[in-house]
Amino acid sequence: MDKIKKSETEWKKLLDEKTYNITRKSGTEQAFTGKYLHEKSNGIYSCICCGNYLFSSDAKFDSGSGWPSFFETINNSNVKEVDDSSHGMTRTEVICASCDSHLGHVFNDGPQSTGLRYCINSASLKLEEIE
Repeated sequence: MDKIKKSETEWKKLLDEKTYNITRKSGTEQAFTGKYLHEKSNGIYSCICCGNYLFSSDAKFDSGSGWPSFFETINNSNVKEVDDSSHGMTRTEVICASCDSHLGHVFNDGPQSTGLRYCINSASLKLEEIE
């Protein structure tokens, strides 16, 4: 996968402030506020910054966590998982393998099919609907 590299100035020109803070500064949106939390459309969720395919709507589920949740990625090589010890917690951060955008975190309390819950910020995603 080709790496997409842009300066912080370039990212700031391309992204609105909220999306920039979440994807480039590892921020998070407030629970239960993301536009894709209750989305039911069929499609592919891609990285808002680079278009890298991340999750299928077929893997989306209601975790009750307040963020869109998925039990698997489209392709494990499309995301990277990084140890995150910020905010006094030990978690696994999920970032886009193509452009290093912060997406959210993955936890081991998902459905039995994989046991995973990718807890992802809506602001880091773009849904490409499929009829």
